[in-house]
Amino acid sequence: MERQIEYYGTLGPSCARKETLMKMLERGMTGIRLNLSHRSLKESEDWINIYQEAAKKTGKKPELLIDLVGPELRIGDLQKPLELKEGSLVFLITKGKKTQEDAIPVPQTIFEVLKEGQLLLLDDGKIEIQVLEQKEEAVCCQILRGGILYGRKSLAIPGVSISNPTLTGQDYENLKEAKKYGVTAVMLPFVRNKEDLICLREALEQNQAEEIRIFAKIENLDGVRKLPELLPYCDCVVIARGDLGNAVPLSRLPVIQQQIEQVCREKGKPFMVVTQMLQSMMDHAVPTRAEVNDIFHAIADGASSVMLTGETAAGAYPVEAMSILVETGQEALKWNEKIDKKL
Repeated sequence: MERQIEYYGTLGPSCARKETLMKMLERGMTGIRLNLSHRSLKESEDWINIYQEAAKKTGKKPELLIDLVGPELRIGDLQKPLELKEGSLVFLITKGKKTQEDAIPVPQTIFEVLKEGQLLLLDDGKIEIQVLEQKEEAVCCQILRGGILYGRKSLAIPGVSISNPTLTGQDYENLKEAKKYGVTAVMLPFVRNKEDLICLREALEQNQAEEIRIFAKIENLDGVRKLPELLPYCDCVVIARGDLGNAVPLSRLPVIQQQIEQVCREKGKPFMVVTQMLQSMMDHAVPTRAEVNDIFHAIADGASSVMLTGETAAGAYPVEAMSILVETGQEALKWNEKIDKKL
């Protein structure tokens, strides 16, 4: 049987137009991801309707994959983006308190584990800060690697495990609406053990949505270690290299990716590779040679699906990025066919 690859984009301001989505579907996109960390299903109704109209116009039945909040740590909303300069100081405050313009609101639970010298990574590791001292209602940190920080971005604390509930209240509300909006698959971030996946499956069953597929995002070392026990409880494993790259030294990330791929191949479990596959196309019409190699090897190594995130959601060239993703994937399939024939 001919091997089929799923090619996903991410829905966002850059592509949420019928004409753009039609072009992406015509270029080979088979599904789209909706990140529910920033907005609910109900708040995304206009985008979903546009996507469904584009699908109808092209005669396709693409997937709609929602990405839940899950146990992931995120900062809160900011009054405006913060320009964090290397060497400067910034304060962490509790979410829900009156936000100061120069402070970062974070979940209360992290204050219990912060100590002097602790590193924190923000926005998929783009920004790095270090704890200097904990004051009565705030934590003073020094900026080691700066950048522009926007609200609701990811927060990682290397070497520290925080026990958050599997699903948030917002997740439960979105799962109630999933069937109504035509959702075909659900991604659960930061899967730590099989209990996380069982919790999600039960929530789907309670909402008569048993047919919705579960994608388990591997983003921390708990998920890597527990991978064999996760496989019976999910339909696809997602190698989410953004936060996974925060959990280990970046030089080890390719090793971790290879280990996950090997386990999935041996057990016959579909897997997806995602994060920064065409990052340069956020701003440029042509990708780097390294990026197309990354896509090629992900599929040649057995990935059942690949996904673009910011490239289509917020990038300047969503259609071109999808074209490169699909075309490179097709070349990888041709290569695999040649290898198979020789064997």
